[in-house]
Amino acid sequence: MKKKEWIKTIVFIAGFFLILIPLTYMIRTNGDIKDIFVGFYAEKKDTIDVVMIGSSPVYPYYAGPKIWEDTGITCYPLSSNMQRPKAAVHLVEEAEKTQDPELYIFEMRMYLGPDERLTQNMAYTRGVTDNMKYSWNRIKTINDLVEPNEEEPRYTYYFDIFKYHSNWKTLVLPSQMVTFRYEYPDPLKGAVIRDDIGPSEMADYSWVTDRQAIPEDQEEVLRNLLAYLQEKGLNALFIVSPNTMTEEKQRQYNYIADIIAPTGYQFLNMNDYYEELDIDFEMDFDDYGGHANAFGMEKCSAFLGEYLKNNYSFTDKRGQKEYESWDKAAELWEEQTEIAKQTILDKKERSEFKVIEEE
Repeated sequence: MKKKEWIKTIVFIAGFFLILIPLTYMIRTNGDIKDIFVGFYAEKKDTIDVVMIGSSPVYPYYAGPKIWEDTGITCYPLSSNMQRPKAAVHLVEEAEKTQDPELYIFEMRMYLGPDERLTQNMAYTRGVTDNMKYSWNRIKTINDLVEPNEEEPRYTYYFDIFKYHSNWKTLVLPSQMVTFRYEYPDPLKGAVIRDDIGPSEMADYSWVTDRQAIPEDQEEVLRNLLAYLQEKGLNALFIVSPNTMTEEKQRQYNYIADIIAPTGYQFLNMNDYYEELDIDFEMDFDDYGGHANAFGMEKCSAFLGEYLKNNYSFTDKRGQKEYESWDKAAELWEEQTEIAKQTILDKKERSEFKVIEEE
C-alpha cells in the first residue's frame, strides 16, 4: 500500500471513531447511573476528596451535598446497581485519571454472594462498562469482567453501540445530546433521592461475634483489592450500609473485618450503630429494609460525614470559590429532600407502600 493510501486509511479510521464515540455516548440508555458517571467525569480535576465505590447501597444512602454542607468534604459515588466487586480496582483506576482522592470508600454488601450469581444477569456488568469512557482501562475492565464465551460477545461490550443502537430516537433529547463527551454536571453530585416507603423491622445482630467465610471468589477479589490499594499507597474505608440484617450476614461481615484489619484500613458496619444513626426501619427505607429513602439518606449521610470528620484529616473547603457548585448542590438537595420526605409521609398516611422489586 502506498504512503498516500495509508494516510487516507488512517484518516478514515480516525474520522470513524470521532463520530462513533460521541454517538455511542449519546445513545447509551439514560437514567440515574448514566447521570452519576457523566457527572463524575464533569467534576473539576482534583476536587473530589472521597470516591465511593459499590452497588446500590451507595447513591440512595449517601448524599454528597449533605456531607459537603455538614463538613466541607466532597464525596462522589461511582456506583451502579448490583455492582460486581471485581469492578472496584478498575473504578479506582478510572477515578485516578482525573481525581486524587484522599479516601476511597467501598460498600461491602455485594461481597456476601458468589460472583457467579451476578454474572447470570450481565446488565450488572454493563452498569459499569457501559458507563465508562472509551479507554484502555475500559478494555481491561471488560476483559476482566466478561468471559470470552458469554452469550453476548465481548465486541458488544467494546462497542456498546451494538447494544444500544435501537435508542437512536433518544438523540433528540437534550439530556442525551449534552452527553456527547460523557461529561455533564450532575446537580446532586450523584445522589439519588427516593420518595417511596417500605417498612421493615429492626434486626440487631451486633452481639454476634462468630465468623463465617464469604465465597472464595469474593475473598480473593477483596484480598486483591487490598493488595492493590496498599501497593498504590491509597487510603480506604470499608463500610456496610444499614439494612435488614441476619445472624449469617453479621458473621460474614465479622469475617470481612478480620481480613481488612491487618492492612490498617478501617471497617465500619453501620448496622452496629442503629442508636447513633437514629435509624427507623418503619420510616427510613423504600423497599423493606434494603435501600434508604430520603429520611434514611439524610441520617446515613450525616452519620458518615461525622465519621469522616472525626477519623480522617480532611480540609474544610466550604467558602472556596471553586466549590460553589457544591453549595448549589446542597441547596437543591435540601429542597428536593423536603419534597421527598413529605411524599413519604403522605404515602404512609394512605398506607401506600412500595411493592418489593429486585434489582
